[in-house]
Amino acid sequence: MEIIEKIQNNSTEIDIIEKIQNKSAKIGIIGLGYVGLPLGLEFAKKGFDVLGFDLDNKKIEFLENGKSYIKHIDSERIRNCVNEGKLSATSDFSSISDVDAVIICVPTPLNEYREPDMSYVEGTAQTISKYMRAGQLIILESTTYPGTTEDILLPLFQNANSARDNKFEVGKDFYLAFSPEREDPNNENYSTATIPKVIGGVTEKCLKSAIALYDQIIVKTVPVSSPRVAEATKLLENIYRSINIALVNELKMVFNRMDIDIWEVIAAASTKPFGYTAFYPGPGLGGHCIPIDPFYLTWKAREYEINTKFIELAGEINTYQPHYVVEKAAEVLNEYKKPLNGSNILILGAAYKKDIDDMRESPSLKLIDILTEKGAIVDYSDPYIPSLPKTRKYDFEKISVDLTPESIKKYDLVLLSTDHSNFDYKMIVHNAKAILDTRNAFEKNNLKSDTIFKA
Repeated sequence: MEIIEKIQNNSTEIDIIEKIQNKSAKIGIIGLGYVGLPLGLEFAKKGFDVLGFDLDNKKIEFLENGKSYIKHIDSERIRNCVNEGKLSATSDFSSISDVDAVIICVPTPLNEYREPDMSYVEGTAQTISKYMRAGQLIILESTTYPGTTEDILLPLFQNANSARDNKFEVGKDFYLAFSPEREDPNNENYSTATIPKVIGGVTEKCLKSAIALYDQIIVKTVPVSSPRVAEATKLLENIYRSINIALVNELKMVFNRMDIDIWEVIAAASTKPFGYTAFYPGPGLGGHCIPIDPFYLTWKAREYEINTKFIELAGEINTYQPHYVVEKAAEVLNEYKKPLNGSNILILGAAYKKDIDDMRESPSLKLIDILTEKGAIVDYSDPYIPSLPKTRKYDFEKISVDLTPESIKKYDLVLLSTDHSNFDYKMIVHNAKAILDTRNAFEKNNLKSDTIFKA
């Protein structure tokens, strides 16, 4: 409340806010992926001119032709914005000087040592500093460790004008804020516009400007006292999920030894109307948030001589899950007197969660890697991912198998990793020699068989 009252009591006129309120502000989105594209579409729908920036010319070509490259985003939405002249895209970053607000939506992965890879954020910030001009609002949405906005971005932008004139002053010559993305692809209940937006500004004027911008498209803005608080908020959200998923994954392994079905236990516990939130086990963590974000805090905490044992333990449990699934696969094959080495295995689903085409950090990729190393012959089937593109970690060169009775019968084991809704589960049960289900998908579809095993 103190933050909101402080903002409301400040009547200073700021040009960027006037432009935002009369919708003459041009919005620049850097990074047109699962975060940047839906964000740009929301601004375009509200009447703003949006210019997207991306190094991938294929994405730019798709957008120019009014086509979507993300499954849950309809091409018609893009086509309408493009035809109305409200959405365009470019790989020419010198056009940053043409926009009034710059929103950064670039990846923040981990390197091989599970430490933050800030090269995308730093490279983007350096590019912005080359072309930025006075009066611009710059917002970082990429998930990162507390301090990134003020320790990395701020010095770059303050010195951006030093060769031309005096240094830029934050809150006066430009405005800087952090607002973590909260995208959940293909969530039927929440979208970009209906998920509250946490915002932290470097100065009061920065915060006020960022709130004015997001108020145009978001149902509710949540101001906090600093970018560090906003950065920490995003980490808390995903660490909370990571730890609770690790808990049920560990219980899954314990209960399995006790011959207790973890899914039945969760269903029973979920009947309690208070003090319990259901989390579900799986073959490992996937997506751009939960497998990565906790390690941003553990890395930063070392600077303060603090060991985040709880977070790191959860990470170890979740990272182990694909190995546990492979162990279960070997056990199932052993039931049929088949060794893992040389067995034909079909993995169902390459996306990290059901009904999307996003395979970032998907546990399916790790499963393919481990199984192949152990000598199995591995194929996959995913209706939304026709072929496996090269990633930072893997290059499998595999094409999705069409699911037919004939194709399924060729495999010694069908391993369900992603429970897409449009899999024909009944047909799979009738034709598979053995099934290892990591998502309880077959039971959810009221299918039971002696050939179905759970992991």
